[in-house]
Amino acid sequence: MARELGLGVTPWSPLASGVLTGKYTRADLVDATATGGSRKSIAVANDSLTERGLAIAEVVGRVADELGHTPAQVALAWTLCNNAVAAPIIGARTTRQLDDNLGALGVTFDDHHLDRLHQASAVELGFPHDFLARPLARSTVFGDLRIQADTPT
Repeated sequence: MARELGLGVTPWSPLASGVLTGKYTRADLVDATATGGSRKSIAVANDSLTERGLAIAEVVGRVADELGHTPAQVALAWTLCNNAVAAPIIGARTTRQLDDNLGALGVTFDDHHLDRLHQASAVELGFPHDFLARPLARSTVFGDLRIQADTPT
């Protein structure tokens, strides 16, 4: 939407509270009801530490291995590939994390890497989108109408 409206986006928490760095595993989901001020409880509270988030993190990690970069670098570089993104807000707590995050500027993706990242993170639109994509619904809505382009005479 932002791209269509010519708006810039400044993504908050582009590393999903550390989930995309590979910091957490499925074992962390067992304790997903943890409360308090721990970083893990924050990742749970903002809905980053989920089965879906970990599945995306696995793809980020595999792409990072293939490219010889860290998962954090790949996740941030992937964010920067979106031309609606003005600048991601990084939350580095140490100089080492900052240096690692800045390494995202040196990541170059092939199309197949981007395709895998996009597929892993695709948002399921749900109802009514998936319903309206069904053949019977499309036939009912559009009556199997086909519009042909005018041909020049």
